[in-house]
Amino acid sequence: MTEQPAGLADDRALLGRTSTAERVSDILRSRIADGYFPPGTRLSEDSIGGALGVSRNTLREAFRLLTHERLLVHELNRGVFVRVLTVEDVEDIYRTRTLVECAVVRSLGEPPYPLRGLAAAVEKGDAAAVENDWKAMGTANIHFHRELVALAGSERTDELMRSVFAELRLAFHVVDDPRRLHEPYLARNRRILKALEEGDRTAAERLLRTYLSDSLERVVEVYRRRVGEENTP
Repeated sequence: MTEQPAGLADDRALLGRTSTAERVSDILRSRIADGYFPPGTRLSEDSIGGALGVSRNTLREAFRLLTHERLLVHELNRGVFVRVLTVEDVEDIYRTRTLVECAVVRSLGEPPYPLRGLAAAVEKGDAAAVENDWKAMGTANIHFHRELVALAGSERTDELMRSVFAELRLAFHVVDDPRRLHEPYLARNRRILKALEEGDRTAAERLLRTYLSDSLERVVEVYRRRVGEENTP
């Protein structure tokens, strides 16, 4: 797959007058997270650079940044591809999530907490479920966890987890039944939100830790099955 510019040209306005590799990488990161470039897709310098109106050098620097974030991989004499995660990658992503997200909840100060963003993410997830839009539900679920991390009030933590959540979307893109993956966590998100609304961060952390453990088990199950299918003659 090398023809990807359709729709990407609409993002050119986001570059503004100060077109930089960082801005280009922001756009591509969002597109990768949204599934516009699925895992394994070869990224065409000519088509993407033309769509965004940026130089080849700027685009290559953006590719380099996203390769550093483990979203892309450069294959010698073949080009740049959206990374295909391994089971070990998925396990490490969840290990990082557990360390960071649980620490954020555990370190919250005295209530009340600023939970408007969390509540909005829960509402968006409910709306997506009504519409049977499981991709949107997955997006709302990740927004919930971004808002959870944001409770730490740390730009560095937000930056770290932005890349982790983008990698997580690469894992979600190979799940064959997104409804089965995401729907059970709607109620769990509500329970975590309710615990925080009540000022019970201990209960919220306990719910979150179990949540992440169960989610990891489900995603790894899918990955192992996919690997088995691919290796079957």
